Amino acid sequence: MNNKDIVKILKYYAKLYELTEDNSFKTKALSASIASIENQNIDLIGYTEEELLSIKGLGKSIVSKIENIKAIGNLEDVKQLEQKIPRGVIQMLELPGLGPSKVKKIWHDAKVESLDGLLVACKDNRIAQVKGLGQKTQENIEEAVAFKLSQKGMLLISEGLQRAQEIEKQFSSKLEGIEVIRVGALARQSDVMSGLEWIIAFEDKKEALPVIQEILSLEEVLQESGPFLSSFLDENQVFYRFHWVKRDLIPRKQVELNASAAHLKFLQEKGVNIYSFNKQIASENDFYKAFELPFVSAELREGFVERLDVAIEDLVRDEDLKGILHNHTTYSDGAHTLREMALACKERGYEYLGITDHSKTASYANGLYEKDIIRQMEEIDELNKELAPFKIFKGIESDILMDGSLDYSDEVLKSFDFIVASIHANLNMDEKKATERLLRAIANPHTTILGHPTGRLLLRRKGYPVNHKMIIDACAEHNVAIEINANPWRLDLDWRFIPYAIEKGVKIAINPDAHHIDGYEDMKYGVIMGRKGGLTKGNTLNAMSKDEIAQYFDKKKMVGNV
Repeated sequence: MNNKDIVKILKYYAKLYELTEDNSFKTKALSASIASIENQNIDLIGYTEEELLSIKGLGKSIVSKIENIKAIGNLEDVKQLEQKIPRGVIQMLELPGLGPSKVKKIWHDAKVESLDGLLVACKDNRIAQVKGLGQKTQENIEEAVAFKLSQKGMLLISEGLQRAQEIEKQFSSKLEGIEVIRVGALARQSDVMSGLEWIIAFEDKKEALPVIQEILSLEEVLQESGPFLSSFLDENQVFYRFHWVKRDLIPRKQVELNASAAHLKFLQEKGVNIYSFNKQIASENDFYKAFELPFVSAELREGFVERLDVAIEDLVRDEDLKGILHNHTTYSDGAHTLREMALACKERGYEYLGITDHSKTASYANGLYEKDIIRQMEEIDELNKELAPFKIFKGIESDILMDGSLDYSDEVLKSFDFIVASIHANLNMDEKKATERLLRAIANPHTTILGHPTGRLLLRRKGYPVNHKMIIDACAEHNVAIEINANPWRLDLDWRFIPYAIEKGVKIAINPDAHHIDGYEDMKYGVIMGRKGGLTKGNTLNAMSKDEIAQYFDKKKMVGNV
């Protein structure tokens, strides 16, 4: 539990409170208290109740809630409010552009209490009739709800892998000696997963099935199940499937279940039909040997790497990365101080850290004004002396403004070692407008890295449409790297565009966009996605050593400062 966690719970409570209460004065006071906590960077964990009460802007009510969260990791008031509000109404708060006031109108005025009901209401033109909403809002809501419902039952890679690990840990503790083998999207480590699947030996079914039912606490979906498949479905429509396969047939079944549609097509083009293959094999590797094909591990069977002229052993690995670029601190909206982020990075064995707090236009994220930049750069200088040979590079995540320009004057932009340029606001654009906006930012001589190019949030919102070919071509022309934002909600640039970027000579930066020390752990998801797209160490910007990337930044700055 940290400051960010507490603030997140308080903000969630504020939304629920606004949905259920008509006391606008208390709602505003609550929002003001939360803003005060964020603006003053108050140490909620370290301060006692008396110390918190002595801080301007914090009254007894908000402090008692903070103490409640610190004690139990949640807020009792949240649980009480959640019981008053239909689950579907709470889910509406997750839709882009819908705050508590609009959701409240939909709930009370349009009498809608679920996402399915909201989609129907939009199609029936009932939302447009609600005072304060209108036709355009209805169109945006309909698109957002349709996207949200289309993602039902899906898991992010981080959530899928974590759930799988928890299930497997419980299983192994209860049944030693019985192996559970990951297959499907779980084995491929897909960016989003439609469910989790395993193989267990058919001979172990009698002993294993009751344990699985106990672990999941779910009833078997009988219409989806049979002698060789046990299927379970949770309240979020996520499937858990267990394939019961005779022990000597497991490798063949792994090949079948681990192949994506694109990999199957690749095999068919090579004259290989998985389903007619009936030879006895001891491993998946034997299957590929039988057809004189190089072995492709499960996470790479996406129909891309198989077609590229790249050796599997040359693909980027976690240990190839020498530094972490695109990170945030308490100077903007990060959870940890500059010193804490630097020490955590160094302790993980990296040679360097790139600090890129938000720029001043990002006021919602406490973006840095010029005086803040000077103060941060002075602290970086002191830390670099102390932590040498480890190095902190001075960067900024500059907002790409509506006209494609970057935040700050040229004079300020020149002062940074490198600049990540990203779009954060005014995301509702067509392809032409979004592409032109990005192209202008890429052409800015101060831009070093293009951040999360489409602004997508997987399972939450679509990215704005862009012409990826034009964007990559422009990056090649202006020597701008593109990031794979390794945050599992983003994974943007999408790995499917990596081969074209490599073809054009564009460097790829694997960046965690870390707002918390734990965010460094997201780097592995970026590596997974990079490998799927054929990314090698030589194509990866932050596989450069500290000295190499310093020279790279200096050379880029020389062009930008002409």
